[in-house]
Amino acid sequence: MVIWLAAVSGAAAHHGIINFDLNRELQITGTVTQLRLVNPHSWLHLDVTEPDGKVTKWRCELRGASVLRRSGWSADMFAAGTKVTITGAPDRFTPNTCYLGTAVFSDGRRVDRYGQLQAASETRALPPRPARRADGRPNLAGDWAAEQRMLTDPRGISGAFVPLSVAKKAEPGSVPEGMQAFPGARGTAASLAENPVDTFWNRPSAFPLTDAGQQAISKFDGGSTDNPRLRCEATNILFDWSFEADVNRITQEDDRITLLYGSMNLERTIHLAAEHPKDVAPTRAGHSIGRWEGDVLVVETIGFAPGILSADARIPHSNQLRVTERFTLDADKGSITRTYVAEDPLYLQKPFTGGDTVQVADVPYQRTDCDDQSYKTTKAEDASTPAGTSTPRRLIWGGAFVAVVVALLAVTRLRRRPGQA
Repeated sequence: MVIWLAAVSGAAAHHGIINFDLNRELQITGTVTQLRLVNPHSWLHLDVTEPDGKVTKWRCELRGASVLRRSGWSADMFAAGTKVTITGAPDRFTPNTCYLGTAVFSDGRRVDRYGQLQAASETRALPPRPARRADGRPNLAGDWAAEQRMLTDPRGISGAFVPLSVAKKAEPGSVPEGMQAFPGARGTAASLAENPVDTFWNRPSAFPLTDAGQQAISKFDGGSTDNPRLRCEATNILFDWSFEADVNRITQEDDRITLLYGSMNLERTIHLAAEHPKDVAPTRAGHSIGRWEGDVLVVETIGFAPGILSADARIPHSNQLRVTERFTLDADKGSITRTYVAEDPLYLQKPFTGGDTVQVADVPYQRTDCDDQSYKTTKAEDASTPAGTSTPRRLIWGGAFVAVVVALLAVTRLRRRPGQA
């Protein structure tokens, strides 16, 4: 067994890596005890034997179960008893915890964090899709997923966060022209800051907000359970459709279209040829009605509970949010493009606009559990530290400790390092 850490000189933000110090390199060799294939991140548990014979339990973070499945990874790779050497980065706060960059097995096989072991499209025979339904409408039914995204460094240590097709053509760890290095990646300003987590999260909103919007976001801590994703809940109908490149499912009937989101298992129904009810119970998904304008599905959604449009960009929304989406099928390319406009006169100074594209999925839709296996930290000041500084305090979330955490939530604000890489 070998454990080593080496300082790496820095040059010169998907926030999931900010809680790991990618400017230091770590290597451990151990025996797999368990693999937790869950969203938003999977966890590999290892027994590492020290030189004195003592066995130390380690755990290393991987990408989420859904994208690992799309990349050809399986539980069999890390069966209990498997010997493996992990090279990656240490957790900034929690001992015996790492970010998996590369795994090397005893037989010499190697796989990087973003390794595409088996292109699913090469192994799964996709049935032909009729472009239209019997009623003549575009056929949106099926399983769909956005193109995977990855750091240009296959290990996930350095570089920019780009579509898989772009990364394959880029130099490992490079930053393509017009882009920036991923915040938290090796050598970035965020990774080298005195307090990287606060540096990433505690900054002005990236969008023009009203006074009410500024007030709403002022106390929001995206690295804590203020962030819906960090408590295993969907963020909103825009963000979760393509953010993690999970596999989504659309079912289509004469009077409704149902969208099952692979990310956090959000479900929403688009009611066709219908009106919004007078009293809509506020929910994360809101109430959606749709109509066809030629071959374009236009969807209007209201009835949202107040929440977050983007935790990373610190953009809130109120219950006055109204979203208009336009879905267009390209049958030849096997893709659906969506554009959207989100209006919120209470919180947003102007409409929030954007779009995304999903393609016929390379693996079937599969409902995946979200199970938080990471740690949280508090912002509470420690009596032994100077005023104005904060000291991380680790709390295990799960098992017998849930009751303790719930009690603490009532009296103090829990701080959690981001977990979406």
